Amino acid sequence: MDYITDNEAEDRTISAMLHSETAVIDCLAIIGENDFYKPLNRDMFGIIKALYSRGTVPTYVEVLKEGMSMGLIRGLQDTEEIQYIAGKHINDRNAVYWAERVRAASKGRQAQQLLKGYAERIVKPREDIVQVIRDAGSEWATLAMDAQHETIETAADVARLGEQLVTENCAKWRNLQEEMRVFGETPLEGVSTGIEKLNDLTLGYKPGDLVILGAQTGHGKTAMALNTALACCVDGNRALLYINTEMSRKQIAYRWASMLSEIPLQRIRTGNLRDAEIETVTAALQSFSQANFYTAYIPNLTPEKLQALARKAKLQHDIELVIIDYVGRLDTSDPRDPEWLVLYNIVKSQKIMAQNLDIACMVLVQLNADGSLQGAKRMKNECDLMLKLLPLCEDLLDEEQRSKAQEKIEKKYNARYEPFTYFLWVDKSRDSEAGISIPLVFDKSTQQIREAKEV
Repeated sequence: MDYITDNEAEDRTISAMLHSETAVIDCLAIIGENDFYKPLNRDMFGIIKALYSRGTVPTYVEVLKEGMSMGLIRGLQDTEEIQYIAGKHINDRNAVYWAERVRAASKGRQAQQLLKGYAERIVKPREDIVQVIRDAGSEWATLAMDAQHETIETAADVARLGEQLVTENCAKWRNLQEEMRVFGETPLEGVSTGIEKLNDLTLGYKPGDLVILGAQTGHGKTAMALNTALACCVDGNRALLYINTEMSRKQIAYRWASMLSEIPLQRIRTGNLRDAEIETVTAALQSFSQANFYTAYIPNLTPEKLQALARKAKLQHDIELVIIDYVGRLDTSDPRDPEWLVLYNIVKSQKIMAQNLDIACMVLVQLNADGSLQGAKRMKNECDLMLKLLPLCEDLLDEEQRSKAQEKIEKKYNARYEPFTYFLWVDKSRDSEAGISIPLVFDKSTQQIREAKEV
């Protein structure tokens, strides 16, 4: 049987990946090694993927070196063919088109193999023809779909998965309980939120979770995001991508220096530090340099660039959480769209990204003066967890007003806390209780946020 092939699409896809990092990211998201028919193209795709996962840009020279060292590229003939393929350069914007053609040809070959298999099966003696037709129909339907997640499952499939999850979760929970018993901590299913009570409620930010964090202007959006990053990549040693659209690299570096050293931000900015304090800041930053914290400052960020960055970070650093600070600064394709629709579409795309990449995604949004959010209902439907960082009262400097507001929360939860000025409102939680206030101590001088202690 002559199998369906599309050698031109394969060559142009590989060529695009050799010339453009964007093409690498796009093609890795669409196709795999087994989608290629030509052995050399299949090997080159695998080499490109391996190089990029290690953080090496897969140029023509790098692919040759890697292929020769692995024994996949042998002799002058292979080298000349790779040179010929590399010469079929296309605009990287067309890479997706050619990758889709590679995928279509791959599906065509799978269809041919199905036909061949069922042609052989149907002529066998005593074969149940009706069952053959049913099996063929099921496999053809699956092949026609774009992803295995779109297959129709039976009750038995769901029950089997449920039993597996219960068994695995119980075993994991018991192991974690034993490991963390000494420390008095809650075993988590995802990355730490940085807030103990929120960890108890949610068991951490889990793969596929979309978390929306809202705050008013100047009331701690970035501080909360960086404190989450601190809990994730410094205290928890988990990989995180922090995408910043608003603050400069210098501003973020200053904030980390203040948070890690516990020295006021203003003094670090002005350089008003004693020698011992300089050593403290330097030591804190040197320790931080080993953390799995990855960041990008992109003022003109678009949802498409965001998807590409997240895929790249997942491939190269195996990130478990991405934080976008913040969605109000993302550029969109149509400036005529109302703000609530823009925010909704961005949030919806981030939920899909979190599920596809199997990571948690935190999106920062700006609240109105009254604590509300435009398009909140639609955004709330998409997210798994909606949090609002709110000031305890209108005038935080008015001690009488602050004290009365604190007493109100203490009465609600029948608890006494140290003085606090902010609280985290759990507006929605898909996996736990909502409508809960978590008292927070926000030290604006050092940008540190922590849960208020009970007294």
